[in-house]
Amino acid sequence: MSNDKLSRRDFLASAGKGAAYTVGGMIGVTGIFSPVMAAEPEAPVANFLDPKPTHYPGKAKSVIWLHQNGAPAAQDLFDYKPELVKLHNQEIPESFLKGVQVNTQGGAGKLLASDRKWKQYGQSGKWFSDLLPNLGTHADELAFIHSMETIGATHDISTMLLNSSGAVPGRPTLGAWVTYALGSGNPNLPPYVVLSNGGRGLAGGSVNYSAGFLPAVYQGVPLQLGETPILYLDRPELLSSRQQRDSLDFLRDFNKRQAAKRPADTELKARLEAYELAYRMQTTVPDVVDINKESAATRTAYGIGTDETNDYGTNLLRARRLVENGVRFVQVVSGKAGKYNDWDAHTDLEGNHKAQAKMVDKPIAALLTDLKERGLLDSTLVVWTAEFGRTSYGQSGTGRDHNPWGYTQWLAGAGTKGGSTLGQTDEIGLKAVGKAVTTYDFQATVLHALGLNHLKTTFLYNGRSERPTVVYGDIVKEVFA
Repeated sequence: MSNDKLSRRDFLASAGKGAAYTVGGMIGVTGIFSPVMAAEPEAPVANFLDPKPTHYPGKAKSVIWLHQNGAPAAQDLFDYKPELVKLHNQEIPESFLKGVQVNTQGGAGKLLASDRKWKQYGQSGKWFSDLLPNLGTHADELAFIHSMETIGATHDISTMLLNSSGAVPGRPTLGAWVTYALGSGNPNLPPYVVLSNGGRGLAGGSVNYSAGFLPAVYQGVPLQLGETPILYLDRPELLSSRQQRDSLDFLRDFNKRQAAKRPADTELKARLEAYELAYRMQTTVPDVVDINKESAATRTAYGIGTDETNDYGTNLLRARRLVENGVRFVQVVSGKAGKYNDWDAHTDLEGNHKAQAKMVDKPIAALLTDLKERGLLDSTLVVWTAEFGRTSYGQSGTGRDHNPWGYTQWLAGAGTKGGSTLGQTDEIGLKAVGKAVTTYDFQATVLHALGLNHLKTTFLYNGRSERPTVVYGDIVKEVFA
């Protein structure tokens, strides 16, 4: 059989295992050889990761997306509800349940107010509970949205919706859209990185940093804790640098010939760039995420060296180093704190939230301080997100159930209006009052901060111009100064 008749897929199937070992890297294992749906380019493709212009000037150059996995209860952190304290342990009035579909087994429990102490911070007078004393000192830098609302109330679906605007797998995540629209800020680093410190990680798995129908090169690259951030990235000991380069050149030449015959298929070009990026990452990634290059004072500020905050603090310090080196989108997923895998407190909310809050409070405060001192907060959008909130009524006596009807997220930096509060929940913190902000709105707002119009950020797929927010979304302009 001639080379012209050799199926590209047959060749990659037979050679893929060795090629992945030769190139090395998580991007080679999970990106290059992962299935990618054929898509139609809207224009001739140059280099996928070349920097691209914005639709209009945007303050943000990078995003650090702090996902609080499992969904914390805003009523215990920064949505102060004195009325909930007054009504503690009473049956929930029916007036508060209008539009609420109670899914808890046994129905809505009695109202639950945790025994927290509250304090106002900054010139804005924003309320924080004693679970977040360090973050409270940054009250005047945070733009709160207390009227968030989402669809569904299961971790997998709601997390997927938050990340991709889709309730089923297959859509690109926001980080993938950002890197597709803006390209890379550093050709030697992946433009989209995901960090986690154990526990359950992102509910739903890799679908939450997938490129979906975009070329595979735009998907997120997960970095693990420890001295080997990307598994199998290092060149095998018995393989010389020259041999590795020869292997890459062979694959490049073969794929280029095949790609020339199929100009509408972007997958081959995406694979080529992924191979080359993995090769360059062998030296750059370990260096950039090496926190030992930071001063002892900086590491201490992030809580590194202390059991409760070490891993999460390490990820946040790495996140700062990544955006400092041009990475566009860094998603940091909160994970295990003590015996608790995440914030999902159906029981023992007191113990769960104490542990989880202690893990994130000091490192996040240090990140905001560090970015500000380095002049990076002006160009870095930091967001606190969760898949939904938690109910004001109790569950199992000591916990709270899932709440998609009213919860809190915040933004900081990159032109946002620090010290502001948008929207509110009702008197017990169960439902959004007035106009709610959806996950589609939130995504459109993040894109706007980057100088991207979510209506014009499109990709032609199956004859349809797809965009990050599907057919929804309004920019929440009130959060910007």
